[in-house]
Amino acid sequence: MKIIVHKIGNKILGEDIELSDEELSLNEDTQDLLKTYFLGSFKDESTYHFYSDSYLVNNNLYNCIVGIFGNILSFKSLSEVIAKYLFEAAENPRIQGGDLFVVYFPAVDEKDVDKIGIFKTEKKEPFLKVFPNESDPIEVDRGFSLSKIDKAALIYNKDEESGYVLSVVDNNKNGDMYYWFEDFLKVKQRTDGFFHTQESLNVFKDYIKKQLPSEFEVSKADQADFLNKSINFFKKKEEFKLEEFNNEVLGDEKVIESFNAFKTDYEQDMQINIAEEFPISDGAVKKSQAKFKSIIKLDTNFHIYVHGDRNKLEQDQDEKGHFYKLYYEKEQ
Repeated sequence: MKIIVHKIGNKILGEDIELSDEELSLNEDTQDLLKTYFLGSFKDESTYHFYSDSYLVNNNLYNCIVGIFGNILSFKSLSEVIAKYLFEAAENPRIQGGDLFVVYFPAVDEKDVDKIGIFKTEKKEPFLKVFPNESDPIEVDRGFSLSKIDKAALIYNKDEESGYVLSVVDNNKNGDMYYWFEDFLKVKQRTDGFFHTQESLNVFKDYIKKQLPSEFEVSKADQADFLNKSINFFKKKEEFKLEEFNNEVLGDEKVIESFNAFKTDYEQDMQINIAEEFPISDGAVKKSQAKFKSIIKLDTNFHIYVHGDRNKLEQDQDEKGHFYKLYYEKEQ
């Protein structure tokens, strides 16, 4: 593993950039600790690729990565170029300076690929050093926590022609959501199984909650049933097919026609294209599941959580007001 660290200030605030003269020389334990810290930053399965508004070769960072993987220039030289790009990308006074780590991770086996990591730590926290046998037993210092990285990008050495494959994290946006993803990296989410699963679930949720009740006479219980059927479809299937989903979940021809029109408008508004067939990503389903909680809110008195059989839920009214009947076999 190669690793070098540069200090990056905010040029808008008159801060400077400090480039290291050489790579870090670390013992094996420290390397393992940092490797776990860096690579453990990526919890999300969504992936990205470099892009340019014109030609991919006009993406400066992409060219640096090509240079490192292709051994065109030294790792140290290209890490300095990356540091300068990051320094110039700061156009907002709220962006915090910090330490920039550029790391080269060689492949560990035949199934693995070389990777380049770009990590920035910004938030420094106080910590204590304890020396019980000395005259000053406690010393206060500041450093970054190993619990969560502020900004990270991991570039895999594959799909070079398409802008590589990246995992990207920004846990400290500092009031500027474009600085890391757009101004520096210039990346877009890849349209893979995770993307199509995530976007399909988004469009189904929006349709069921917004469009369906405006066009058809559906109760909150009916909406809850549609939400449950939608998420369960994705949980049970390995591959998504739109026609299959329409028949099994939506059912009614008029509802299917209405949904297809809504999906087309959604794609145009979001400037994306959602495939009609794709492998379902379990990670995207788990990430979206919380949005599919089927809750019927009754004034400020009760909430009904609907998890399953719609037929065990009836709605009616009498002289006291509206009411629901819930049928069950046993209490738990």
